[in-house]
Amino acid sequence: MILKLLKKYGDKSICMVLFLVPLLIHAQTNFKNTIPYDAEQGSPKADLKAISWISGHWKGEAFGGITEEVWTPPAGGSMMCVFKLIVENQVKFYEIVTITEANGSLLLQLKHFDRKLHGWEEKDETVDFNLVKVTANKVFFDEFTFERISADEINIYVIIDDHEKREEVKFTYRRVGN
Repeated sequence: MILKLLKKYGDKSICMVLFLVPLLIHAQTNFKNTIPYDAEQGSPKADLKAISWISGHWKGEAFGGITEEVWTPPAGGSMMCVFKLIVENQVKFYEIVTITEANGSLLLQLKHFDRKLHGWEEKDETVDFNLVKVTANKVFFDEFTFERISADEINIYVIIDDHEKREEVKFTYRRVGN
């Protein structure tokens, strides 16, 4: 980012860079479990075999309620998930999520729905997260991370932006039915 500023604004950007560097460093280290996507670097090569450990039925707690996700094993170049949040014994919202093999890498896409299945996004829109990095026990999408703790426990970290503040939210899940 700093190099982009220098190329775009030349010497005039030195003052801007000196001012922005501490802010950028603070902003980048503010979230310790997620990584933003860098379009210049692009997504690494990956396939669904590397992340098949995500598949299963998972249950946890977040947002003052119970969260549940069911991930299918890889098939047909994709994995599919349904998510729901229950607060005070009522569904607050659902998500349909896919991770697909695309252009030699992986792409996570999701759509939100209220309890009556009315979509939050426009009909043909999805919320997309490009792959950033894959390790043996972590999958980093753009500000969205899966972390394998054990065969029966995973964490998911997501940056939530409510237009007033951005925060990294942790979802802790335990496998259901094993």
